[in-house]
Amino acid sequence: MQAETLSGGFANPAVQSAHAFRSVMEAMARPGTLQDIAGAEPPAPLSKAAGSVLLTLCDTDTPVYLAGDADCDAVRAWLAFHTGAPLTGPSHCMFAVGTWEALNPLSVYPVGTSEYPDRSATLIVECEALTQSGATLSGPGIKTNAALSLPSVQAFQQNRALFPLGLDFILTSGSQLAALPRTTEVS
Repeated sequence: MQAETLSGGFANPAVQSAHAFRSVMEAMARPGTLQDIAGAEPPAPLSKAAGSVLLTLCDTDTPVYLAGDADCDAVRAWLAFHTGAPLTGPSHCMFAVGTWEALNPLSVYPVGTSEYPDRSATLIVECEALTQSGATLSGPGIKTNAALSLPSVQAFQQNRALFPLGLDFILTSGSQLAALPRTTEVS
């Protein structure tokens, strides 16, 4: 087994996964805010933030879809060793990770059902940068409004129209993340 596969996980899993989980939950509870997240050193092309999210939220019961460049031997081996998460196609995943372009079209991911709206996918979107400018966000967890750089305003508006069904998004760049749950209105 290669050293890259064995390394890059949390050095102190209990503490670091708790901190990472808190960052993800803060981002979901307050859409548009940027959260720092650290601990993972995943293989390229994954960012530290995406690696930390995967280590925190994935296990043997959470199928993951690797899109585009993220679907490489190094990432597959790293994810298998550190989480045991099974790899699957987009229509059966709970999490998908990749760039915006690689993750499209969004229509291939599960959005839940009327009986089980929670059976939808969360997309971990790797971004060049995250800034609190661009699209205007409103809804639960946002006092008046917030702003976030998004790869496509229209796609997030269409996703919101599906509520209570729809996808949830975690946007990552470097060691930062932001979240956009399906409840967020985008303009």
